[in-house]
Formats: sequence, structure tokens, C-alpha cells
Amino acid sequence: MRNIILLISVTCTLIFCTSFDKKAKPPYTIENIKTPDGLTAEVAALEFLPDGRLVAAFMRGEIMIYDPKKSEWKLFASGLHEPLGMLVVNESELLVMQLPELTRVKDTDGDGMADLYETVYDGFGMTGNYHEFTYGPVKDKKGNLYIGLNSASSGGGIAKEVRGELNMDGKSKQSRAMFSVVPYRGWIMKLTPDGKVIPFASGFRSPNGLMIDDNENLFVTDNQGDWVASSPLYHVKEGHFYGHPAALVWEKNWKKGNPFEWGKDSLDNLRDKPAVIFPHDVIANSPTQPVMIREGMNMNHFKGQLIVGEMNTERLVRVMLEEVNGVIQGAVTLFIEKDGLRKGNNRLAIAPDGSIWVGQTDHGWLGDRGIQKITATNKVPFDVKTIKLEKEGFELDFTEPFSIPKGIDISSLLKVKKYNYHYHAKYGSPRINEENVVIKAVKTAAKNSKMTLDLGKIEAGFVYEIKIDSMFNKGRKDTLMNKVIAYTVKKTKD
Repeated sequence: MRNIILLISVTCTLIFCTSFDKKAKPPYTIENIKTPDGLTAEVAALEFLPDGRLVAAFMRGEIMIYDPKKSEWKLFASGLHEPLGMLVVNESELLVMQLPELTRVKDTDGDGMADLYETVYDGFGMTGNYHEFTYGPVKDKKGNLYIGLNSASSGGGIAKEVRGELNMDGKSKQSRAMFSVVPYRGWIMKLTPDGKVIPFASGFRSPNGLMIDDNENLFVTDNQGDWVASSPLYHVKEGHFYGHPAALVWEKNWKKGNPFEWGKDSLDNLRDKPAVIFPHDVIANSPTQPVMIREGMNMNHFKGQLIVGEMNTERLVRVMLEEVNGVIQGAVTLFIEKDGLRKGNNRLAIAPDGSIWVGQTDHGWLGDRGIQKITATNKVPFDVKTIKLEKEGFELDFTEPFSIPKGIDISSLLKVKKYNYHYHAKYGSPRINEENVVIKAVKTAAKNSKMTLDLGKIEAGFVYEIKIDSMFNKGRKDTLMNKVIAYTVKKTKD
């Protein structure tokens, strides 16, 4: 089945909407946080302590604590191996997802330095392949932990000695695909409070971003590559398969041989499709960690939506989700682009004061290094607040009423097209089946703060792209901040 997308010292940088009023207050400010001299500031994980101090883990193995009130850094732990995930237990204890294990790191004597390093879980396999990264943990309300295990790269080898059972059926014999020849590469694993380990969901390539929302939904980002046409956000459920064949060999009682030798239609029928696709070269090329916009962030107009990091460009993106016929799906647009934001946006964390802290890395990839703080001002950006699927189109709700000049047909400001992607072993996919979509009618409501597009028919399994040009708010001071929106349609509305 094909997916559908609707594309519709501290220094300070200001982000402006395109505006006639160059002195207008910006919706966000960005501050560059100075990191300690001599530190390789490749940020691997960010979290906040209850008292408002930042905990930052770096790819070279340090964990440091930053006091924003004093602008002071202090070393908490060192010697860790690519700690790409972290969870605060309390002010003296962390759970850290190192490359080889989930580790409890704790200060037991109260001197501010960790003195206990304890293995919590290391039951997954390792081949020595450079690409076997590990992510998480995230925690649900019952105390279950979830971690993500990267598949191995065909650009790297397998060591003579491996950890765990070796099963070469997890590697393609024909293509240079990512592989899973030891347990449980390409999986999301669940660790219960009583110590039980459950292989939770399979079929991931590079799940570099896990998040649990207020309704206990687990969301995971993945990255474009073989069997991943364009980077997705998945709503992950227990027992489901999400598309990359390699991980299937670690299904319980698997006796079906090499999954790469299956027909792609059989694999396609087996997989669960993305909740949202990030269109490549349009929205995001390498999405990372999602965080949720909550009360107290001065962004109630976007409350409940997600902000997701992006490695390859100077962007953060915003995700708007809804449930349609029991399926979570939705739209993506830009949140911030350039204007002081760096590339390599690998980790995000929300501070107790509501600011967003972004950690950047370039650890062998395209990116930058360092930490930036983003604060929402009282200026509400003129933007699409939400988009919802209708039976024959979409309803767009704006943060402010829009202006329609006399004599201008509003439909002339809108362009819609649809397309989809291949599901195949090749690296990524071009758009296919692309065609323009005729807008049959545009209806406005709520004093021009809502707009409904009648497209006649919405089809599941396609990509719809909506672009909005030359639209201004009612006072005609600001143009629309983000003009492209992407809505992934898994289910159409009855």
C-alpha cells in the first residue's frame, strides 16, 4: 500500500516572519549556549533535571550539567561510549543508552560526580559494525522503558567475534542493504519494571528518535535509505513490522529463511505504514528526536503538536496529528528554518521554563556542534495552526485571520498535487505517479481564519502537496510563515 502526503559567550539571533514591518517582534529567539573550552560538543542526548539544570551527553563520552542561572558547566560522568539517549531518574541518577548497553549512572555520595556505573540491560547483539547505534530510553506511565536498536550498515563489516547469536539470513545476498545478523538490530525493545525484556516492534533502519505522548502512544522517526522511501514518523504498536526486512529474522519462531528473498509485495502487505512522511528535499532529510509542545511554552496555538529535529538542514519541523477511523496520521510543515539555527539538530529537550533546547552534532555526518536555546515570544506567527482531513479535501485553521484582496480568487494562491513513493530495496525513492490536483472550491469560515479545500476526492496511498503563495494576515503586515504542508493519508474519512 502506498502512503499519501499532503505538502501543504552567549549570542542571540532573532527569527522573523517575512513582513512589511521590519521592526515587528519576532515569534522566537535563539541563543547559542557556550560550551566548555576543549570539549568536542557533538551532542548525543539532552535532558533537564527537576531543578532546571541541563544534562548534556556528548558523543565522545562526557556527561555534563549546565546551570543556566550561572552559565556554568560541571562534569558529571565520563568514559561513556556514544551515549545517544538518556533518561533522568532524579537529580543524582540517570539511565544512559550507550552503544553497548543501557547503564545506570549515579552519584551515590552527593559530591556531584557519578561514582556508580551499573549495567541495566545488554541483551542485544553487536557485530562491531560502526552503524549499530542505540537510542532511548523513553518511559511510559507504567514504568516500561523503550529503546531503539539501529540496523548495521553494508558500508561496514562484521567482526570475527560477535555478541549474541549470528544469523546471516538477516543480510541481503544481492543488495547493499542495512542488515540485522544479531538480535535485535532494527527493533524497538520494551523493558518492564520487573526486568522482563520484550521484542516490541521490528523493521527499523535508523530509529533515531523515540517519544511517548500523553496518551501513551509511542512515536519513532526513521531515516531514508534502503526500504525507506522518504524519512517517516511511525506510530509504533507492539508486534507490528515497519518495513525494513532484515529485522524479521528475529521474530519469535522465525522459520521463513532470508526475508530479503521475499517478494516486495509480500513485505509491503506485512508492514505498517508511516503516520507521517517527511518529504525528502522538501521538509526533512534526516529527522531526529520528537518533543511535544505543552502548556507553559508560550505556544498554546500549537499545543499538543510535535517538534522534530532535522540533521541535514538548518531546520526544525512541526507535526500535526489526528485520528481518522482509528488510525493516527497527520501533517508536517516547517517550524523554524535558518535565521541562526544550525544544522545537525540531533536532540531536543523542553526546559521547565518552556524553552526548547537543541543539541547539534556532526559525528561523521552533515551537521554542526553545540547547543542552542529557543524561546517563544508573545508574537504569534502567522501560520497554519492545524490541518484536518475531510471527506473530499482538507480544512486548514490559521493562527490569525487572513486577508483576501479584492478581485483575487483565493484558489489562485493555492497549488495542489499528488504523488507517492516506491517501496523497494533501493536507497530512497523518487516521487512517482505525480500529477496536479484540481481545486474544485475553497470555502472560508470563522472570519477568514479557516479554509476548506474541496478536491473532489482524497485517495489513500498518495502524496498530496499543497503550497500556499502570497497570503497575508488581516493587517497585511506578515506573510504566511510556512507555505508548504505535508499530510500523510493512511485512511480516508468516511
